[in-house]
Amino acid sequence: MEEKAEQVREQKLILWFEELGREDIPLVGGKNANLGEMLKAGIPVPPGFAITAYAYKRFIEETGIAQQIYKIIEETVTDKNDPKQYEEASKKIRALIESTPMPDYLAEEIRRAYRELCNRTNAANVSVAVRSSATAEDLPDASFAGQQETYLNVSGEDKLLEKTVKCWSSLFTPRAIFYRTQKGFRHEDVLISVGVQKMVNAKAAGVMFTLNPVTGDRNQIVIEANWGLGESVVSGAVTPDYFAVDKNTMQIIERKIAKKTVEYIRDPETGETIHAEVPPERQEVPCLTDEEILKLAELGKKIEEHYGRAQDIEWAIDRDLPFPENVFIVQSRPETVWSVKGYEEAEAKGPVAEAARELKVVAKGIGTGKRDIGFGKAKVPEAFWLDIIQILVLKGLGKSMIKQT
Repeated sequence: MEEKAEQVREQKLILWFEELGREDIPLVGGKNANLGEMLKAGIPVPPGFAITAYAYKRFIEETGIAQQIYKIIEETVTDKNDPKQYEEASKKIRALIESTPMPDYLAEEIRRAYRELCNRTNAANVSVAVRSSATAEDLPDASFAGQQETYLNVSGEDKLLEKTVKCWSSLFTPRAIFYRTQKGFRHEDVLISVGVQKMVNAKAAGVMFTLNPVTGDRNQIVIEANWGLGESVVSGAVTPDYFAVDKNTMQIIERKIAKKTVEYIRDPETGETIHAEVPPERQEVPCLTDEEILKLAELGKKIEEHYGRAQDIEWAIDRDLPFPENVFIVQSRPETVWSVKGYEEAEAKGPVAEAARELKVVAKGIGTGKRDIGFGKAKVPEAFWLDIIQILVLKGLGKSMIKQT
């Protein structure tokens, strides 16, 4: 009976987050499985459900497009090092998926789950985040993060169905096809689930690492934050506020407040996510209070202890709720740079670490990879100065500059 029940579960089209755990990656992908796992661990996660990988599988198989998809890749990507071929394959596959009607029974299951989420949250047409969750992502030894798409502030059943199909098709972005090819993953073996999660009406949001992502220091928790939705931070579109917390004493040991000129917010008229200018009075004000910083650090530490390894976490602060009920975790995945075995020890003795210790720092930015420090003689291209002079001339300020140069 137990085996039969599990088999039935594996064939469900919808699974709620509270039904999920870390063992469910094959059913709902890494993002959704981790949301369920965190709920079980007592982490505050906004409510929602997963449209399972089995639902996607039935969609492509029952509509007859599965073999067409894999045939397009086989026939189009003949040179694994040609980016244009990946782009062409992606364009064809995504058009095929997005033009194929969803079976009625599947669409109705998704509609029914959305209506239930509206009931649970006491909101008509509740605004949701629609997040792709591939079954091979968020693995300790591979980083699939960011290869598929996420849609924010989606409201209404029809819009949800539209964005679900777009998430399905994003399993075949050029980057995703390339990465699977290079890593040796068979395209047929990677399916996609979709997470539907109540949107946090974010006052501020961003990312948190349970180690220092630049130095690898495991005694620190680093938080990067901006006004509005966290997508502005995740995408690298802004320079965020920066806070470092000592993991042992739980004290804030460093803070850098950026001038924050852009925030991603929900347009009250259209419901769409827009890029808005931050009012001048808020631009240089910290977007988090100290108590919010420390609450986030506390949750980050708890998540790391639960998983037993460093985490890369997305969070949001709800403007409509009082502290601490306003602090939510919306995603967590394994940190995949410093957690690679042996990397930290090797870098701690290498030339990059030596430069960090001994050389004068003249500029800093937000690191995106393993080697975030460069040193050497700086050279400014001539074209740069020509561009600057042209701008100054147009503004009537260039004559003295031209004489000096």
